[in-house]
Amino acid sequence: MDVRNCKECGRLFNYIGGQRLCPACKDKLEEKFAQVKKYIEDNRTAQLQQISEDNDVSIQQIKQWVREERLAFTEDSMVGIECESCGCTIKTGRFCENCKKAMVNNLGNAYKKEAPAMQRRQRSDRDERAKMRFLDN
Repeated sequence: MDVRNCKECGRLFNYIGGQRLCPACKDKLEEKFAQVKKYIEDNRTAQLQQISEDNDVSIQQIKQWVREERLAFTEDSMVGIECESCGCTIKTGRFCENCKKAMVNNLGNAYKKEAPAMQRRQRSDRDERAKMRFLDN
């Protein structure tokens, strides 16, 4: 059993995983999330600072929700966050489309390079077994 202090209110709680918040503070944070989401839907052109002040939520928390893809800004919105790789402005997530494609290609290429070596090894094992053998009398 892992007992920790809530980083928001300081109370002890049974920590399961994720954020170090007690159940009461998690519920309050979810209420704030719903409030911010509704506010953004109603005020599509609001700036990040204005959203933060009007809803009494830190800018960091709003950015975290955007990075978790729980919040997304419309394409016509002036609000955005930076791609963690190249720094361009994105509306949701952690990476822009170009960086996502590059990562997928890099991972795909790394996987493809490994396959031929494995095939060669299997082929050589097969060749070893396929040799003709003689029994001595």
